[in-house]
Amino acid sequence: MTDIKASLARGLTARHIRFMALGSAIGTGLFYGSSAAIQAAGPAVLFAYMIGGAAVFIVMRALGEMAVKHPVSGSFAHYASRYLGRFAGFITGWTFTFEMAIVAIADVTAFGVYMGFWFPQVATWIWVLAVVLLIAAINLMKVKVFGETEFWLAIIKVSAIIAMIVGGVLLIIFGFTAPGSQHATGLDTLLAAGTLFPHGFTGLLLSFAVVMFAFGGIETIGITAGEADDPARSVPAAINTVPWRILLFYVASLAVIMMLFDWRQIDGQASPFVQIFDALGIPAAAHVLNAVVITAAISAINADTFGAGRMLFAMSDAGHAPKSFAKVSAHGVPWMTVVVMSAVLLAGVVLNALLPEQLFTIIASIATFATVWVWIMILASYLAMRRAEKRDAAAGGPRDYAVPGGSPTAWVALAFMVFVVVLLALSAQTRVALYTGAAWLLILAAVYRIAIYPRGTAAANAPAERADSVDSGR
Repeated sequence: MTDIKASLARGLTARHIRFMALGSAIGTGLFYGSSAAIQAAGPAVLFAYMIGGAAVFIVMRALGEMAVKHPVSGSFAHYASRYLGRFAGFITGWTFTFEMAIVAIADVTAFGVYMGFWFPQVATWIWVLAVVLLIAAINLMKVKVFGETEFWLAIIKVSAIIAMIVGGVLLIIFGFTAPGSQHATGLDTLLAAGTLFPHGFTGLLLSFAVVMFAFGGIETIGITAGEADDPARSVPAAINTVPWRILLFYVASLAVIMMLFDWRQIDGQASPFVQIFDALGIPAAAHVLNAVVITAAISAINADTFGAGRMLFAMSDAGHAPKSFAKVSAHGVPWMTVVVMSAVLLAGVVLNALLPEQLFTIIASIATFATVWVWIMILASYLAMRRAEKRDAAAGGPRDYAVPGGSPTAWVALAFMVFVVVLLALSAQTRVALYTGAAWLLILAAVYRIAIYPRGTAAANAPAERADSVDSGR
């Protein structure tokens, strides 16, 4: 390790970033969290994923338009500072870091649950500790190693889901009957409760807390711009795959499993994918899928640690975090941020030992608040950028990669995100997220007022100067 402050090493190709995008969309939220969403909404959860996915796509297009114009590390925190003010950048950067930490704890919790399918006699926290050490080792290597790791983990996940969908469709076509079921697989099983909305419209609304958690972290694609070889090409290419990924990996896969097995029997004790194939009397498939969801969890934790580390690096460079976070290793990796994230995940080990049953739901709802808040700030930054461009057309530059529908579409997505935050108040289980989120924002406001604001205008102008040098190619 070296303590010399340096820039991040570029090494992420278009292939790496495209599959990082795939990996961020296929993780704990799908393989484990989907059980809670299905329990809340029943088959109507498919509509929740489509609606939420459409809103997330608009967020990603807004982020992509800004990232193509200003490819910087810690992208959306920089955009918030640039277009909404320094305090907004501080809030956005630290809330994203908080989001990644919380999501990572949820991911390591799910990893422990998955391992329990094979080793029920082993305490969950032991598996959590093991995966934390593995992730720390991967993130201390060159960024190219991280990119290659994510690429191959994503290949495994994508291949498995496609194979599961194809296999499930064949079972449905040939009229396979699940053990103990009175219906053949297909629409009859999907509509076993007699309707797509067995818990009414309220059930659909309650499912959004988990559904939006599932998409959390996808904005990490924007952070890769600072280490991408060709961000103007690779970032838009990755973002443009979001719609079909949502339709294939969420809507299609969940529709298939709910056609194969009565969704009312999904209990959340394991991944619904594993539980269903185990209950169908196909134990080999269940074990293969368990291996896949373990791979997905490792990939998600890896991406969470990467995202938080790069954001902290950018925050340090902007004067919003301790300078030690800007130190990089000989490989061009911000090693101090990896150490901090590993310490946070070790706290997850303790939480898993103390609250093995309730931890995932609590963490998922808190992560949803942090995730949606970051998306709100991305959309607000985009809208402010568009207003600035209208005032000075020359400053805006070309809009080769623009949000479909422009500002009106962004306003609709922003209203939806605010609505999701309000929905957290509907359930006692998710209401804790509002209390925790409000406390977090108050703490950040106090820290900013005490530690950041007094530094004055000189410190406020420094990040813009650094950003300009990065925008021009360093």
